[in-house]
Amino acid sequence: MDTVNIHEAKTHLSRLLERIARGEEIVIAKAGKPLARLVPYREHRSPRGGGQWKGLVRIREDFDEPLPPEMNAGFSGEGS
Repeated sequence: MDTVNIHEAKTHLSRLLERIARGEEIVIAKAGKPLARLVPYREHRSPRGGGQWKGLVRIREDFDEPLPPEMNAGFSGEGS
């Protein structure tokens, strides 16, 4: 992983993008302090599936019941 300063990154953006396209990672720094990391873009190869939380989350029976009035007032900005 190579580190370049902001001025160099602006001046040589096309060259840096070519390197990134080949798989390199580049860190952009300001005054020697890393600010950002440029990495190659990769398409998601497989769609994410559901069900990872199955059996781990329990929804209470009263989930769909209306909120108490004082709680509703807090969400609408009343009483503050």
